[in-house]
Amino acid sequence: MKKIAFFLKIFFGCHSLPARSFFWKGKQFPICARCTGELVGMILECLLFLSLHWYASWGWCIVFAMPLVIDGTLQLKTKWFSNNALRFFTGVFFGIVVVSFLLHIHFMMWELAKKIVPMILK
Repeated sequence: MKKIAFFLKIFFGCHSLPARSFFWKGKQFPICARCTGELVGMILECLLFLSLHWYASWGWCIVFAMPLVIDGTLQLKTKWFSNNALRFFTGVFFGIVVVSFLLHIHFMMWELAKKIVPMILK
């Protein structure tokens, strides 16, 4: 379990601050509330894609990313202090964006390869 916690901290680049983390039965989650939300969003988007073949369009990616950008910017530049529930939900939307973005890139590269490979093999 310690290896998974170590991997998650590195994968998300998480600060793991106790004040910004969830606790379960007195133990702190290995990643903060926002990163936990991102993980949940990534898993959710993978399940949506595998079961419904759905992923967010470019426009929805921008819309889904905005809450995290706004919340993070307000915390950084003002005296706004977000709570863990808000951090979690902004993270969920951003996790959906991350996987959707990767799917867009994957399918763009696939279409490009379908055009280029026949030209190369000629």
